[in-house]
Formats: sequence, C-alpha cells, structure tokens
Amino acid sequence: MAKYLLLKHYRGGPTPICDLPIDEWAPGEFDDHVRFMGEFAARLQASGEFVDAQALAPTGTFVRSGDDGAPIVDGPFAETKDLIAGWMVIDVDTEARAHELAAELSSAPGPGGEPIHEWLEVRPFLSGPPEHGGDDHTACLTAD
Repeated sequence: MAKYLLLKHYRGGPTPICDLPIDEWAPGEFDDHVRFMGEFAARLQASGEFVDAQALAPTGTFVRSGDDGAPIVDGPFAETKDLIAGWMVIDVDTEARAHELAAELSSAPGPGGEPIHEWLEVRPFLSGPPEHGGDDHTACLTAD
C-alpha cells in the first residue's frame, strides 16, 4: 500500500468544466457536494483506503524563521493563484487506483447537481529521501 495526497484547489491548475466559485453556489448545492464527499470518504473507510481528509479556509499566511529564530510572517495571500481548499489522504495498492479514486472524487456534484469535473492534484507520499542533486547549497544562504 502507498499513501497519496489528493489536493482540492480553490483556484489554480487547469480550468475545470464547472468554473463557478463555490461561494456562488446555492446552499443546497453546497450541501449536496459536501454530502457526496462524506459518502465517498465513508466508502473508502469501509475498503480500508481512507486515511484522513480536511477542508481548509481560503486564507492563510506564509511563515519562516528569521535570523534570531523569531517568526517572520507574510500574508494573508487571499489573491494567490493556487489556494488549497482541502485534502484527502488515501492508502491504495497502485498509482492507478489513486487516479481512479481522484477521478471519482472529481465528479462531486455542483451547481444544478451536475458533476463539477474539478482537477485534483494527486501526489504520492515520499517513501525515502529524494535524489541528491549535488553539493552546492549556497543558493539557500541568503540574508533576510
């Protein structure tokens, strides 16, 4: 079994077939969408393929440590091109199965009850250290 992260985006990636922002959907349409997601997760729990899922708020900040270790905060970036709306972690036998489940999740209903065919980013969990790209780490040594 291998773990995969299915990322849902508010914006970014290829344009979905249903490009109406979720905050413009009718309340019942949003409820149907959330119900589909819950039922999908329940089926994966029953098959042993579900690990976790969360929805995220559309705002956030970037944080890094300063030279003194104190946090340096930049943001929020509500206008960023690529906001993550939420994620689901699955544990499946093959990448093909991860793609199959992402395609099913992509068919969640939207306006008018029609499938939204949204693009989902499918990313495998790293199972070991990444390939070493060389010994020159000086590019990371910049001042605040």
